[in-house]
Amino acid sequence: MDFQENFLQSVWKYQYFDKNGLQTTDGTPLSIIKIGYHNFYEGPDFLESQIHLGNIDYYGHVEIHRKSSDWKNHDHNNDERYNSVVLHVVWDDDKPILRKDGTTIPTLVLKGKVLLDVIRNYERLLNGEGELLCASGLDFIPDIIRFSTLEKSLVERLEIKAKLILDLLEECNMDWEETCFRWLMNAFGFKTNSESMLHLSRLVSFKTLKKHSGNSLIIQAMLLGQAGLIPPSINDDYGQLLQREYDFYHKKYGFGNAMHPSEWKFMGVRPGNFPTLRIVQVAEIIAKNPSLLSGVLHETSSISNFKKFFSIQIPEYWQHHYQIDKPSNRNLPKSLSNQTINLLLINFVVPLWFAYGKYIQDNGWQEKCFDLLQEMEPEENFIIRKFNACNWNPKTAFDTQGMIGQFHNYCKPKKCLDCKVGQNLLKPSKK
Repeated sequence: MDFQENFLQSVWKYQYFDKNGLQTTDGTPLSIIKIGYHNFYEGPDFLESQIHLGNIDYYGHVEIHRKSSDWKNHDHNNDERYNSVVLHVVWDDDKPILRKDGTTIPTLVLKGKVLLDVIRNYERLLNGEGELLCASGLDFIPDIIRFSTLEKSLVERLEIKAKLILDLLEECNMDWEETCFRWLMNAFGFKTNSESMLHLSRLVSFKTLKKHSGNSLIIQAMLLGQAGLIPPSINDDYGQLLQREYDFYHKKYGFGNAMHPSEWKFMGVRPGNFPTLRIVQVAEIIAKNPSLLSGVLHETSSISNFKKFFSIQIPEYWQHHYQIDKPSNRNLPKSLSNQTINLLLINFVVPLWFAYGKYIQDNGWQEKCFDLLQEMEPEENFIIRKFNACNWNPKTAFDTQGMIGQFHNYCKPKKCLDCKVGQNLLKPSKK
């Protein structure tokens, strides 16, 4: 049988083996009192376990390996944390093992004891086709398990984004307003240009930009100029005006070196997602909402409020140009699309709320995130289509965000036994 170590960890965690007449490799009778709790960090696999060995109760940790020799292969014999291991659980006992202090470790061999149903279910799961190995068994998974799976993946996804925001907060000397601006810029990069937009946000502070709230032209000039997206030679009047404004404010505020145009991605990007247009859109939002952080946290309690918050009028020039001095053959949108606003809610607002709640230690913000996502329509992308093909159809953005997290963190790396769906498919049938 071919399996990974996490299979044995699941077998131990859920006790999927025959416990009648258990003995260690030296013939000592063994009873399991407490399996311990699963440790996902460094150190033994299960902590604070309790076993009855012979006539003595032992309290300590349990370590799981495919082979006994893995103890030495993983260098546990030189790690004092493993001196408290009271039971070594293995599939094959191929070598006697000692702790660092030289004492023998009681060993339980699972080979021949694991329930046949569990082995079959594991093999069936591993032999699944496509990137969702559980596809053939999803119809048998209860709705509550599916919901719990997506909720866990969603929270993990938000935790990752919250860490990015809190790291930005430290970078901004605990200035939440500046952090909010930088996260907004990151979101407006829409993955392809996120890092470049974040770089730009470090070159022009929000404190400087909001001094010119109400005048989007000046904000455009400062951002586009520092982005390196105002060409040196311009023929049209608007572009020349942007250049003059940028030259003036560059000297006034003592801006550092601008970015190089090569730092921006245009190739393979839809024209409507060109960084020039996204920067202009950010400029309009800042011009309209100088109290950016307060607006996001306190004045936007519903989707309709958010649509008002992001309701901007794109300047006439940018309704006919993708880039400065390069007219478009067709008219461009006059405002942000509903799809763009929804993406901003998901990728800008919700993570910011989640991070802010963690910062002030208020779980109510997490509930606000969930409530907002459950009000929103499900997203459509290549990952969601994979779940739809398996008849796991999302109803809201709560589901789709959970699915995206699930796919990247569990399905793609094939961590099925760390997933509640995979764990459910592993368990033996009831008799």
